[in-house]
Amino acid sequence: MEPRWLAVAYQELRLGVREIPGPQHTGRILEYHAATTLKATTDEVPWCASFVGWCLRQADVKPSGSAAARSYLDWGVGVSVVNPPIGAVVVLKRGGAGQPGPEVRDAQGHVSFFWGHGEPGQLVCLGGNQGDKVSLACYPVGRLLGIRWPT
Repeated sequence: MEPRWLAVAYQELRLGVREIPGPQHTGRILEYHAATTLKATTDEVPWCASFVGWCLRQADVKPSGSAAARSYLDWGVGVSVVNPPIGAVVVLKRGGAGQPGPEVRDAQGHVSFFWGHGEPGQLVCLGGNQGDKVSLACYPVGRLLGIRWPT
């Protein structure tokens, strides 16, 4: 049985939520931002953590509350990186080589929900701000900082 927050995230995928290029902003993404302490007012502000927080809140699960992806490294409890449960919160390094490890909480990152395993060494994640939209995307295991589950 999938967690409620993953069902919420999947519904957002089916709705096709995406950024609007230019000066207009997607209202739903602004709703995601409102679930954080940052409360950004543009869809150009990175919104992966806003999406995760909004989905968790819709499922009556307390999110980290932050718009910072790495804030989820301090949220919930750690779970197995070998066989994580579907819907677990995945925290990844963002960008290329040289990104710091999980001990640096204020560095850039990306956060999404574990969907499954792709090709060997790949995680398939459902998240926001993946290609400027809610989508399924593959990430190399080498970018993994942590996998978390709500308490």
